[in-house]
Amino acid sequence: MNTPRTPASASGAGSPVNVQALINDSRFGPFQWLIFAMCFLIVVLDGFDTAAIGFIAPSLVAQWGVAKPALAPVLSAALFGLACGAIVSGPLSDRLGRRVLLLTSVLIFGIACLGSSFSADIGQLTIMRFVTGVGLGAAMPNAVTLMGEYCPDRSRATLINLMFCGFPLGAAFGGFLAAWMIPNFGWRSVLALGGTIPLLLSILLFARLPESIRYLVVKAYPAERIRAALARVSTRALGATAFYIEEKGASAGAPGGIGLVLSRRFVLGSVMLWLTYFMGLVIFYASINWMPILLKDVGLPPARATLISALFPLGGVGAVFCGVLMDRFNGNKIIAACYALTAVSVYLIGQASGNVGMLMLVVFAAGVLMNTAQSSMPALAAEFYPTQGRGTGVAWMLGIGRFGGIGGSFLVAELTRRHVSFSGIFAYVAIAGLVACVALIVKQIGNPQTVKSGADDTRVAAH
Repeated sequence: MNTPRTPASASGAGSPVNVQALINDSRFGPFQWLIFAMCFLIVVLDGFDTAAIGFIAPSLVAQWGVAKPALAPVLSAALFGLACGAIVSGPLSDRLGRRVLLLTSVLIFGIACLGSSFSADIGQLTIMRFVTGVGLGAAMPNAVTLMGEYCPDRSRATLINLMFCGFPLGAAFGGFLAAWMIPNFGWRSVLALGGTIPLLLSILLFARLPESIRYLVVKAYPAERIRAALARVSTRALGATAFYIEEKGASAGAPGGIGLVLSRRFVLGSVMLWLTYFMGLVIFYASINWMPILLKDVGLPPARATLISALFPLGGVGAVFCGVLMDRFNGNKIIAACYALTAVSVYLIGQASGNVGMLMLVVFAAGVLMNTAQSSMPALAAEFYPTQGRGTGVAWMLGIGRFGGIGGSFLVAELTRRHVSFSGIFAYVAIAGLVACVALIVKQIGNPQTVKSGADDTRVAAH
């Protein structure tokens, strides 16, 4: 169904306002920057809490006498929770809204992470890490979706990638902080801090976090509520009594949620997004969870091993540049190239163990490339799906992809059990980057059009 565009207007009842056109025509103002800041903090805490277990793993081995292969369950528990939280929260987000899911998820992972600092044994810690993961898994996709729905088209990928940089920065900050906190206060202090800050943040979210304007329109909320939210983006909305959005890539009467994600038009792209994100997290968690231990095994002191490992997630700041390119060129091709280069750089980590300076350089380079690619995936998914399925689409990619993190953790555990060399482990892990590259090429061939570039416009209105 093709519907002519109606320019956004402030002329009042006679002219319905195109919500996205108004956002596109307005500057990215203080209200949107506040939303960005809150979502960025959520993602930072997600990265911090997710990576924390890898940084405290050597202390668990020393204090509780846990064999290294036996660490796989506790290292992977949060990842199981992340997958469950994302898969469940996506459809709930498309049904109940982005705001309530974000508030609930931040409370869950804050309480559970704080509780995990009181664990008495590996079993209790594994359970608490799972619950922490459920909250984390629900928070990330809803932060991405909410932010994307307040962004102008011209800079959506850049802003989402900038926000998603919070994840590797949080993980890297956790590494540097853990290197200082663990010798001085013990490993429990890292988890206690990772739980306290989200609980404080939830107070700010409750007071200031808005609902997605596009969601309000799709769900036909009263015009008064839509106008109040949109007027904080632009005063041109103050006189309007009717609002609408035009969705490219959707059809009138099409199903929402998982029905849209798995529809004939989107299923191939969905599966390729899942596979790509899965393989990216194989690399990320195989590296972030095991690199401190593997570097210690090849002769580095524990503190130095932790600091070098922290360089890997720090490389995610490169995603900002990738987002700029995605807003101008084909995102599938750009990210596929990043994954191909990731495969090369991860392989080189295994060849540099005898030279600390070279090891630091290749770990950082691998982190830049890998995290640039991985941090760009939520923006690619948000662009691919229309509003009625965007929450589910982004969440299911993140959720199903989390099993790649589980696979990466168990992969390295099995390789160490088989006494595979340091270089051999990273050679195996590098293969995942090549698979991710191929998956995005397949997505591009099968779905050359996206929500941003598709030809079909379906109009959804609220009055």
